[in-house]
Amino acid sequence: MNADQGVTVWLTGLPCSGKSSLAQRVAVAVRERGCRVEVLDGDEVRQRLSPELGFTQRDRDLNVRRMGYVAQLLTRNGVIVLVAAISPYARTRQEVRAAIGHFLEVHVSCPLPECERRDVKGLYARARAGEVLEFTGVSAPYEPPEAPELVLHTAEQTLEQSAQELLCLLERRGVLQMMEP
Repeated sequence: MNADQGVTVWLTGLPCSGKSSLAQRVAVAVRERGCRVEVLDGDEVRQRLSPELGFTQRDRDLNVRRMGYVAQLLTRNGVIVLVAAISPYARTRQEVRAAIGHFLEVHVSCPLPECERRDVKGLYARARAGEVLEFTGVSAPYEPPEAPELVLHTAEQTLEQSAQELLCLLERRGVLQMMEP
């Protein structure tokens, strides 16, 4: 990879693991370095591009493929794309990786009890009460990546520490220029 080509950074993890916050924080830092960057947040994309979809495996996979297609278009035009999406199924993430090419998978790892503690919308509690069906981590599966380029343990580090690790990965891969100390 080089600093003139785009890349998709796919942040995957349980709901409330910190994917969206991390993507937004890293986007600010990437913009400050003068690079083009876009964030594709799973919740926003679902509302705008996939409002007709439910939460079956088929619908989740279709939503991930749609995000992947948008990320592919941006990536091939030199944009650094930060996708923050649960994307629970490994096979579908691998399919998107193959289509995009310039792809870095980041597992935003956070224990389920901590994700539940962070849940300001109360979705985990509603899922446990049976009010929200097919909720990832409770009544629907999440398949963690087997060999991601980076694993971030967001229960053990601050948002800033996680963002710095991701920025360092982008530097090591030649996507971003190294910052002078």
